[in-house]
Amino acid sequence: MSADDKNFRAGYVALIGRPNVGKSTLLNTLLGQKLSITSHKPQTTRHRLLGIKTTDSAQFLFVDTPGLHARAKHAMNRYMNRTASKALADVDVVVFVVEALRWTEEDDLVLKAVRATGAPVILAINKVDRIADKQSLLPYLQSVAEKFDFEEVIPVSAYKGTNLEVLEQALLERLPPGEPLFGEDQITDRSERFLAAEIVREKLMRRLAQEVPYGTTVEIEQFKEEGELLRIGAVIWVERPNQKPIVIGKGGAGLKEIGREARIDMEHLFGHKVFLQLWVKVKEGWVDDERALNSLGYRDDGE
Repeated sequence: MSADDKNFRAGYVALIGRPNVGKSTLLNTLLGQKLSITSHKPQTTRHRLLGIKTTDSAQFLFVDTPGLHARAKHAMNRYMNRTASKALADVDVVVFVVEALRWTEEDDLVLKAVRATGAPVILAINKVDRIADKQSLLPYLQSVAEKFDFEEVIPVSAYKGTNLEVLEQALLERLPPGEPLFGEDQITDRSERFLAAEIVREKLMRRLAQEVPYGTTVEIEQFKEEGELLRIGAVIWVERPNQKPIVIGKGGAGLKEIGREARIDMEHLFGHKVFLQLWVKVKEGWVDDERALNSLGYRDDGE
């Protein structure tokens, strides 16, 4: 089939769930390449991110979302909840991602949001690769299936790719007929500046301990193509003065390693040699300041 075929399908698929259930890993595995940043820490995803997968028969427009959480104590948390909820508007299919053998108060919160969409909902039970006794899954599958009239309940492993072809087929069957909305080579609607900032933030989330990474964000101040070289300058904003030396590390070693890891990923994603410069600056209390969040790119318009 081709995009000109009357049987071609195209539509939006929301990936929704509480924090740290593996939505971003699921998106990356479905796309076959890394687009969404990941870490073992909850709330790594802060923005809506569109991942585009075009096949001979369909164009899947996957919408990765921040995890919905019940205790939105900061402006940042409230922003993420709004972003996740808005991403559910006008989607064609919802994939509700939960963790195998777990159901929490926040899963109930997500289910409430999912009920309101009116869209078909597929329940993806993730991280089944971690369950040694697969028989223990059966009563869990039965109990969660009774919580809502799900179109299908599919056990998957986003990390290992288990059963994702089953999930993709279930999505394909529920996408509306239509022409592709993006070029077949396009993988996202986000800018390279946005992706560069997210790559740096991923390294912060992975390297920094406890609460420190939650008080950091990244702003791209320079993104300039010079022939085969991309010259990128980024500011890492921290919330408190005592966080700055933690990010920089002894003798600048921490910042140097963050920059090295980020540069490697950028070169792989952008296909260019990258010269990356990082600075660390303090913007006190930005996490709980709506105006500061807006100035740093945390806007409800999705940009």
